[in-house]
Amino acid sequence: FLFIPATIGSITWLCLNETNVSKIKHGLVIACVGDSGKFTYKKTRQQDADIDKIATHVLRNSGKVFEIIDFSPYGYDERQYCSPGFDLPVGCLTRTSHGQFPEYHTSADNLNYVQPENLADSYSMYWAVLNTLENNKKYLNQNPKCEPQLGKRGLYQRGLYQMTGGEKNTKAKQLAMLWALNLSDGNHSLLDISDRSGLDFGLIKDAADALSQHNLLKEYS
Repeated sequence: FLFIPATIGSITWLCLNETNVSKIKHGLVIACVGDSGKFTYKKTRQQDADIDKIATHVLRNSGKVFEIIDFSPYGYDERQYCSPGFDLPVGCLTRTSHGQFPEYHTSADNLNYVQPENLADSYSMYWAVLNTLENNKKYLNQNPKCEPQLGKRGLYQRGLYQMTGGEKNTKAKQLAMLWALNLSDGNHSLLDISDRSGLDFGLIKDAADALSQHNLLKEYS
């Protein structure tokens, strides 16, 4: 995490850490997250980086009002991280974007405008993005020629109930296992499988975990 002043802070940090920036896989600029406006995600300069896909996926499945906007060389510190000499995969997740509310850069942009419940809501959205990033792995099916027999491994029906403590959404969980087995070829991430199947990311992750425990999937790096 970087806590730095706008523009000059990111420029200075990049100057001092130029030899290390290649290690950055994902990044988000946090700004304007305390108001009650809709969430806005601004894509990276690359437009299709992992952080772009995941932030978009999380927002689409959040039940919240949101907007996705393309990259432009105008905004916050993402301009510096996404300058052509660095071109880092850094997006920007805000609520109401800068300049889009009358209080911006005025004395009215104070603690009366920033509310705890809005900050908490923004925190939850960021947590969802980071949690998806951390768990978005790729797997290899260890029994790729036809479908393995799941029942004898306790993964069908009874095993699925154990994943949730009941029969709720059993069909969806069965489908999650079949999708995870079919697309775990080392090329598709769990997010890819979630988007392709239309099933919740958490459901796909649970299925992958269960299949891994029975040596049907192996994490691919």
